[in-house]
This record gives sequence, structure tokens and C-alpha cells, in this order.
Amino acid sequence: MLTDIQIAQNAKLLPIEEIGKKLGIRREDLELYGDYKAKIKDGVYERLKDKKNGKLVLVTAINPTPAGEGKTTVTVGLGQALERIGKKAIIALREPSLGPVMGIKGGAAGGGYSQVLPMEDINLHFTGDMHAITAANNLLSALLDNHIHQGNTLRIDPRRILWKRCMDMNDRALRQIVVGLGGKVNGFPREDGFNITVASEVMAILCLATDITDLKERLGRIIAAYDYDGKPVTAKDLEAHGAMTLLLKDAIKPNLVQTVENTPCLIHGGPFANIAHGCNSIRATRLALKLADYVITEAGFGAELGAEKFFDIKCRYGDLVPDAAVLVATVRALKYNGGVKKEDLSKKDVSALGRGIVNLQKHIENIRKFGVPVLVALNRFSADSDEELAFIKNKCREWGVEVALAEVYTKGGEGGTELAQKLCEIIEQKPSSFKMLYDIDLPIKEKIEIINRELYGGKNVEYTSKALNEIKAIEEMGFSNLPVCIAKTQYSLSDNPSLLGRPEGFTLNVKEVRLSAGAGFVVVLTGDIMTMPGLPKVPSANKIDIDPSGRITGLF
Repeated sequence: MLTDIQIAQNAKLLPIEEIGKKLGIRREDLELYGDYKAKIKDGVYERLKDKKNGKLVLVTAINPTPAGEGKTTVTVGLGQALERIGKKAIIALREPSLGPVMGIKGGAAGGGYSQVLPMEDINLHFTGDMHAITAANNLLSALLDNHIHQGNTLRIDPRRILWKRCMDMNDRALRQIVVGLGGKVNGFPREDGFNITVASEVMAILCLATDITDLKERLGRIIAAYDYDGKPVTAKDLEAHGAMTLLLKDAIKPNLVQTVENTPCLIHGGPFANIAHGCNSIRATRLALKLADYVITEAGFGAELGAEKFFDIKCRYGDLVPDAAVLVATVRALKYNGGVKKEDLSKKDVSALGRGIVNLQKHIENIRKFGVPVLVALNRFSADSDEELAFIKNKCREWGVEVALAEVYTKGGEGGTELAQKLCEIIEQKPSSFKMLYDIDLPIKEKIEIINRELYGGKNVEYTSKALNEIKAIEEMGFSNLPVCIAKTQYSLSDNPSLLGRPEGFTLNVKEVRLSAGAGFVVVLTGDIMTMPGLPKVPSANKIDIDPSGRITGLF
């Protein structure tokens, strides 16, 4: 059996101009990055802005497990399948981060015969967007420290600097550092640290900005520090936002690539699904809706995290109305939620499946609370028994939800035609009545408590004194009417990763609350959330190589 990278290397790619032509994009609308990837110029959206939007479909999932669920693979396969049944479709994804690629998670370009290509480029430096975001982030850090060194006319309190440097790599040694050592000439010594680039507020801003003017305004609103009177100091106060915008002038343009089956795909932006909203850019999604009849996009982690943020943050700022949601589930993930160890997931165990399927049930209920029709995609693995598959299908029928097998990893679009046909039927027969989960003008604590109660299944929320003081300060500054972005473990509906299945009645513990004024949301940290991951004992990087001919191995 071929590996993912071997399948990718054997695929017959079309010149990117031909992919653009399928969508009605002219050669002069593209900025080529080699033969098979390109950026799309701003004029395309302006030319098509009065055209009717296509149908918007979100692909989400149950809570992820160490076994992997294949959400991106299903997203890609569904796009391919729609084209196979005669629909004009486009896929909209996030860009992978080098940290997970070189760490433990691997890339984010799908798998098997449902991949976006050229996967080596996409998973590595791609078109340089990550590096541009890193540079813009670190320019603000450099200007801030330089301002203090050059006299500090803004009276920045070095003890209350919020802004951290970033890099697109997992490096735990940089989580907490000291900068400015070595005497007066090297600046003012202070504690600092690094985030991974995808956790930078600049990344979230890029993905929520509607155009370059909006981008510049949002960058200017970033709160980098507080002064000695406790007043916020912004990137605009530091006169940093103009140069930061300049560094992002190309990164703001969506990237066009293709799948193994030459289905068009826009890959743009890659915010963390915890610290940020975990979705591709508004610009890419809006453009996709003008270019095709069906737009298949995804959101990070399980539906209670990624889908909630897609609905309550991205759709709110992008004025988007999703037509349907596809919920990815697997037999082995549900058995894991039923208490089966990872090494035993290939063994048939219907009783464990019965215990774990409540996780799927809760996610179905959650999506329905947004008024969006839901279709379950049962991503099939070779060890799945017919009895186990039938059990899940019967349960879905009991709950009144459609379910379809997806075999897109091994069969590509052909393995997703049932899924594609049922999706089209649902969209035609059950119009979306999309609604947000909460009123944006509610107090911050009330918004947190609604999400905990309605989506997580928790009973109470406990706040540290630090978190309460931060909420009070945010509301006093006039930012109470922002959506909340809850950062918690992806492995459980609760904030405790060991509580699998469908935990209920638990207490959500809020440790810290941060204001992302530029992005336009309030980050609520629960549990142990890292904004700079570390590498595992045996990183994926140890297995990745390139031979003298330039052929890459071990990327998956």
C-alpha cells in the first residue's frame, strides 16, 4: 500500500492556471508561486462580489482521540465527491504549521487519495504566509522594546508587557525567557517568551480581516502593554501597524492549490483552534462562495470547540450563513470514548461502542442548537466490522440524523459519493435556520456560562481571582460586547482531558482571561493550555529526509 507522500508524488497535477480557469479566474488574476500554487489577487472578489453565494458546508468532528479521525481527509474527499456527482465545488482549508509537522501531529493536507497538493510545499514553507505573520508579530516586539530603550515616552510599564515574540516551531525552551541582558546597550532586561506563530493574535487578525484596510485597523488595536497608569498601549500608539500591514500585503491574499483529483482548494491562514478560532480566513471563504456552488470548509478539533467558534466568531464577523454541517466520526474514536485503549481499537467491541457513542450524540445536539442541518460522516477504517458500523447507523436513525459512509482515504472522491449525494439532498430539503448561540451584548461571564452549559454539558463555572479581575478590567475598557473564544482541551467536552464520552454536571475552571482587541474576541483559558508546544520524545522531524535528487521522504 502506498504512503500518503507516495500517492501525492504519483499524482498528475494540472498547471495552477488550469485550476483557476475551472473557477473563472484569469491568468492575470494569479500570482504564481511555481507551477502548482498561486495567490489570488484582490480584484477577483471585487469582480464577483454581486454574484450569488454558493452553499457553505462546515466539516467538524467528535472529540479527537490519539487514534485520529481524518476530518481534513473527509473534507477533501467530500469536495472531490461533489465534483464526481456533477457539482461545482471548492474546498477551503487552513495552512499547516511547521511545529506540528515536525512534532507529533503531522501535516494538515488530508491523506491517502484525498489530499491537497503539492503536499510537500503546503506542509513546509508554502507561499511564506507563516513567515510573514512571524515577521509582523516580531516587528511589534522589536518596536516595543526599542521604544522603552529610547526613552519610553509612552511610559510603558515593563512589568505589564503582554506582547510575546513568536516562531513557527515547537520549542518549549522559549516559553519563558529573559531579554535585554548584557548591559544598557542591549535594552531593558525583562521577562519575555515565545508563542508558536499560529497562536499569535496577528494570525487571528489576518484570518478575520475583510480587506487590507480592516487588517491595518485591527493590527492597530492590538494591546501590547499597559502604561504606569494602567492604560492600554496599542500597536497604533507605537506606530507599528502600518509596517506590520506592509509585511502582510501578500499574506492576506488567498492561496490556490488542487487535490489529488484536481478539485480546486483555497488554503489560507491557520489560527490555533484553542487560543484562536481555528478556521481558515474570511477572505478565502467569501471568495470561495463566489467561485463555486458548494464550499466545503472545516474548523479545528471537535464541534464544541471548532464549530462553536466558526459559528459564533467567524460567521459573525464574516456575515456568513452555513447551509449544513458534516460531523465526522469513526468507530475507533467512539470505542476510545467508551474506554478502549489505543492499542486495542482494532478489536471488535460493540459494548464499548455503545458506551462511547454518547459523545457523537452530544455533538449532534450541539450543532442543532445553531439551527444548522447535520449529516454524520462515518469515516471507515479497515478494522471496522459490519456490526459496529450498523450499530452507529441504527443509533443515528434513532436520533433522526442522516449518516453516510466515507471511504475517501482509500477511494478518493469515489468513496464519498454517498456522502455528497446525501449532503445535497439535506441542503435542498432542510433549509438552514442558522442562529448564534448567545447575544453578543451579554456580560462576558454569562457568555462563558452559556457555552459551558449548552455545549459542554457542565453545570458551574469557577473563576480564579486573576480571571475575575481580568474580566472586570476588560469590561471597564469597553470590550464586554465581544465574542468569547474558550481555550480548553480538545480531548473532552469538559476541561479535563481524562473525562471521555459525555461528562455532565462538571465545573469548568477558568484560570485566565485575555483580550485580543485586534482580533475582536476575548480568550478564556481553562486547564493547561500551551501557546508554545514542545516536541515529543521522537519528533516527526527525526524521520523526515530529502535525497540527492530532491525527493522528500517521511513527511507522513
